[in-house]
Amino acid sequence: MGGGRRNYGAWLGSNSCSSVNLLLLMLPLMALAGLVSVWGPNPFNWNSVANKRVSWSSLNASSSSLNSRVTTLEIPDSSGKQREGVLDLRSRVVVAVDDAHSKKEKAISDDTSFNHSSTPPLSVQAIHSLQLSDFLEKNETGEILNFSGRTNTIMNESYGPPIVKQRRERKISILERMEGKLIHVRAAIREARNGNQTQDSDYVPVGPMYWNAKAFQRSYIEMEKQFKVFVYEEGEPPVFHNGPCKSIYAMEGNFIHAIEINKQFRTKDPGKAHVFFLPFSVAMMVQFVYQRDSRDFGPIRKTARDYVNLISTRYPYWNRSLGADHFMVACHDWGPETSFSVPYMYKNSIRVLCNANTSEGFNPAKDVSFPEINLQTGTINGFVGGPSASRRPILAFFAGGVHGPIRPILLEHWEDKDEDIKVHKYLPKGVSYYEVMRKSRYCLCPSGYEVASPRVVEAIYTGCVPVLISDHYVPPFSDVLNWKSFSVEVSVKDIPNLKNILMSISSRQYIRKQRRVAQIRRHFEVHYPPKRFDVFHMILHSVWLRRLNIKVHEDH
Repeated sequence: MGGGRRNYGAWLGSNSCSSVNLLLLMLPLMALAGLVSVWGPNPFNWNSVANKRVSWSSLNASSSSLNSRVTTLEIPDSSGKQREGVLDLRSRVVVAVDDAHSKKEKAISDDTSFNHSSTPPLSVQAIHSLQLSDFLEKNETGEILNFSGRTNTIMNESYGPPIVKQRRERKISILERMEGKLIHVRAAIREARNGNQTQDSDYVPVGPMYWNAKAFQRSYIEMEKQFKVFVYEEGEPPVFHNGPCKSIYAMEGNFIHAIEINKQFRTKDPGKAHVFFLPFSVAMMVQFVYQRDSRDFGPIRKTARDYVNLISTRYPYWNRSLGADHFMVACHDWGPETSFSVPYMYKNSIRVLCNANTSEGFNPAKDVSFPEINLQTGTINGFVGGPSASRRPILAFFAGGVHGPIRPILLEHWEDKDEDIKVHKYLPKGVSYYEVMRKSRYCLCPSGYEVASPRVVEAIYTGCVPVLISDHYVPPFSDVLNWKSFSVEVSVKDIPNLKNILMSISSRQYIRKQRRVAQIRRHFEVHYPPKRFDVFHMILHSVWLRRLNIKVHEDH
């Protein structure tokens, strides 16, 4: 080997000096000829081509902002005002805002079109037919630039017919196909508003309890056909993949268990998932991680933070959307506090919370109000059902502990002061709480330290019209359900006038509300296994709606 190297050096040094000099002279000319053949015959365009190259690379640079990764949507609420990020199936249905490109799909109304942007949304078929050339730029002479900034075609006719290189069809990613299908879903929901309802042997939503029953039905059917949830398998019980099933926080464990064994919505392939579930239980963190009476949230925050760090390291999906297509559930009061431990979880992720308090950061545009259901025995057997409106002699009823700012006001004005309004701290011995609810026309549901109260669902179970007494509370499924049609909302300042407010509701109006309570009860019932349109499916549907209102972009 050494002799070979010496011979090569001797040949280069002694025998080829003139040849090397000639070669060195020819190299620049060869390079120039090669560039002309590739870049085109006009060398004066090279500078502009180089500028185009810079522009192309800058367009594909990744950004750390949410807007560059996720397109959010907006929709008007019942007052007609725009609310970012929520598809609530009211009379106006579907909207999109592309912050990254300043294009908007504005709110749908009778006199507006679905898409107000200059370029309509692409159909799934159109997305499938896109080619690489659709995403390439052209220089001043019409030459198409590829990823390296070079031309695929020579367009100057003075040099003969154009030489066209075969274009490579752009491969559409799984995420882009998914987003294309969701475009069709949003359009279908919009069209369903004024169309015919699909017949369903199980249940067809109708009536004023729904903001738009037709749109809700179509959205629900599309969810059943398409929605996929990926549950991260990392983490060990009892904090992960586990939760209480017989307490006021039972919905945490109920949902975690139901989604983990579900075969319809759960997918083992994260690439096919629309959303990603973070399977921790805040109630179990409080029991096993928190040091009792310490008031130190540090261990809980660290547990949540470490978990997100783990899954964001092992998978690309959290970083791809900065958590916007991820969701957590928490019925414990410290659910919001837990989400604060990870900024993107609080700002971007879908938080399914019983403590749906807008004054404490709950955002109806992206968060979901989780119904608080006290499953004392683990099931609803024996708790559901009640007499008709005519067999309820008590006007209003409340019994419960004194905590929070609202209940003391209620007790001060009404405890043992009126035969029609039975308000108690504690029921007399031998009196059944649920039996009194079944005898009452209205059940008072004041907030405690937190805005949610299990009395709301207990009233619905027993056929009692719920009276919501709270500030800043977003009732469950309020993007689908019109709570004013089957409940009564009373502000805290109107507690002294409570009896007059209830008495002003005519018997006919009350009967309508009471019948509607019975009709929407199915949406709050807990079943094993879950049944269509029950509470499990309604929670999923609320998450589905939030997912419909974002578009996740590839993280290039």
